[in-house]
Amino acid sequence: MHAKSSFWIVPALFFLAAAFINIYGNMKGLAIAGTVKPTLLPLLAVTTLVAAGGADTRDTRRLVLAQLLGCTGDTLLLFTGFYPFIGGMLAFLMGHLCYISLFGGTSWKGFGLKTWIPALVIMGGIVAGLIRLIGVEGDLLVPMCVYGMVLMLLIFSGLSGVFRCRGNAWWLVLAGALLFTFSDALIALETFSEEPQRWIPATIMVTYLAAQSLLAAGALHIKKR
Repeated sequence: MHAKSSFWIVPALFFLAAAFINIYGNMKGLAIAGTVKPTLLPLLAVTTLVAAGGADTRDTRRLVLAQLLGCTGDTLLLFTGFYPFIGGMLAFLMGHLCYISLFGGTSWKGFGLKTWIPALVIMGGIVAGLIRLIGVEGDLLVPMCVYGMVLMLLIFSGLSGVFRCRGNAWWLVLAGALLFTFSDALIALETFSEEPQRWIPATIMVTYLAAQSLLAAGALHIKKR
């Protein structure tokens, strides 16, 4: 997929404005942060469509679908309770699967069991360590483990691309995957912490929006093998 239009700067400015309002609102504890949150990923999706010249390819459709699933997750997480949290996780998980199909389909080509077995063991160990560090337990333990493994696969997609496919675009994908994981780890920390910190909501949004933007930029500039 390659960027085709330079007019993406117009919707991108609206996206940046909404992002600033959301982050500032989170820093100050203002209700407007939640009001603009559902608009963020749709604005990024419009930016993506304009940059790509329209949803005329399967890669563009997968990228935009991942972003709209992110919007669904953002909206559900505005509500409190077990079911909105699970619904938001499910939406983000489906979005990650779109990203994995987009990036992994290129960067994983040719991998066999000699690569996958040690990779999955390492990823499982990292997820187990993070789950233990954050203190996840109860009904959310299994869903969080599954979600964590999907995040590791996204990181693995970017890492594979950096070392096998070359090109600066894959560094953007890897950075986006790492920031997404960090942002989600902060969400889990905030959810399971007895004393949530005031700095966490704004940091979550800064890293999350940077992650989504980097993944989009990477996807738009990757040269398919």
